[in-house]
Amino acid sequence: MSSFLNKAGTAVEAGEGVWPVRRRRILDWLVNETRGERFIDNILVEMCEKLLASGVPVARATLHFRMNHPQWIGARILWKEGLAEAKINTFAYGIENTPEFLKSPVNAIHQGAEEVRKQLEDTADDEDSFYQELRDDGLTEYIAWPVEHTFGKRHVATFSTSRPGGFTNEHVDFLRDLLPALTLVSEIRLKNIIARTLLQTYVGPHASEQILSGVTTRGSGATVGAAIMICDLRDFTEISDLWPRDDVIHLLNDYFDAMSDPIERYGGEILKFMGDGLLAIFPLSKDTACHDLLQAIREGQALMAQLNQQYAGNGREPLRYGVGVHVGDVMYGNIGSRRRLDFTVIGPAVNVASRLETLTKEVKRPVLLSRAFVEMADCAKDMDSLGTFPLRGLGEPVDVFAFPER
Repeated sequence: MSSFLNKAGTAVEAGEGVWPVRRRRILDWLVNETRGERFIDNILVEMCEKLLASGVPVARATLHFRMNHPQWIGARILWKEGLAEAKINTFAYGIENTPEFLKSPVNAIHQGAEEVRKQLEDTADDEDSFYQELRDDGLTEYIAWPVEHTFGKRHVATFSTSRPGGFTNEHVDFLRDLLPALTLVSEIRLKNIIARTLLQTYVGPHASEQILSGVTTRGSGATVGAAIMICDLRDFTEISDLWPRDDVIHLLNDYFDAMSDPIERYGGEILKFMGDGLLAIFPLSKDTACHDLLQAIREGQALMAQLNQQYAGNGREPLRYGVGVHVGDVMYGNIGSRRRLDFTVIGPAVNVASRLETLTKEVKRPVLLSRAFVEMADCAKDMDSLGTFPLRGLGEPVDVFAFPER
């Protein structure tokens, strides 16, 4: 009869307390030795490898999490035997209403089931494509359990095996006993992800990293060089007075999609949406910042042209906008009251961009750029020089350039 040593160094004979000792080892690891691991997908992979080493024949495991994300309702982390890394899939809103999801074991758990267990070797009267996919992968049994986080947040863990006959009762008890520790470990990581996602959603990726790293006191921040872009929608007050509320919200989202997606794609950071306007910066720490800003504007204009074609087809007036662009040093950090802060940029350079955006109404050109910007971008030869303009609140007039008219 084989034996191994437990943590106290005592020999334990196989069949005499083997499973409790092995289970305890994994529980201890989950609770005490995963503190340094930030990502739950890595923990899932290592846990499954430890399960295999302990004699639990897991061939597939998943974690399904509901998320607070503007694009995704949830994510699935998938591990299969032989994979060094887990695969992560995200799912858009609306999937919860599809026939495939409604009849899935994950939905059954969300609807209150405490366990879904399926013997895959029995194919009688079973046409479910999900289970057939598992069979095609050589799996013989599937089990899903709820992972109960605080405040009634229910997620899902699943385990499958390719062992003939499926899991034994000892295997199932082993896995079930890990759930409380897995719940604790996964909730901590998920809350970290949610906090990071919410910050990125509402203040942008760079500002969120600053906040998470501890830049949370009023006045904290730094002076940075940046190309600055301020964009504003024209005639929005009239539109909001005349259009139904839902149509106005839909219009704003279309407009912000068109202008924002290129900004983010070219490395800009949108610091805030201000009603029908936005403020974005392209830090000069990147050599191509000014070029990237120009490309973002050009692509935004092209997307706005496509949007206006759709609006014209629906009998609506085209959307007009103004963009002001400048470059300079800005104070980048926390501004506000003692209890309510805004992570943003302020300074004379921001004021110039704002005044240029306002000037677009007067000169009837949608994009205006300062001489300082076009010289740094080395693009004066590609722009129309409109002359020198006094800008409200600024001491010196500013040489103003515009995109060429087509």
